Amino acid sequence: MQLSPKRVELIGNFLALSWGEDDDLTLEAPLLRQNSPSAEQSGETDIFGRVYGGTNKQDYEDVTLLSFHKVGNYGLRLVFSDGHGSGIFSWEYLKNLAQKQENQLS
Repeated sequence: MQLSPKRVELIGNFLALSWGEDDDLTLEAPLLRQNSPSAEQSGETDIFGRVYGGTNKQDYEDVTLLSFHKVGNYGLRLVFSDGHGSGIFSWEYLKNLAQKQENQLS
């Protein structure tokens, strides 16, 4: 289980997290919105593997990050300018997104 970061801040349109000892990450709001782990974003899968719901929208460039709320020691619920706020981003999920973002920039 991933420990909670020591600091979480909104810096402009970025979410910054720090665990200390050079273990920091920064994620852009459009990337976070596009990869929201909520059923509203990705749909829900039934027992047969069929996905229902979700959104096909891919362009979130104009979306900003308004606020965050800690969810226990597990992660964050992020609130975006387009009204989306149902996704809970675990610490591990955020670290994986940061790695994905880094790979895209390489």
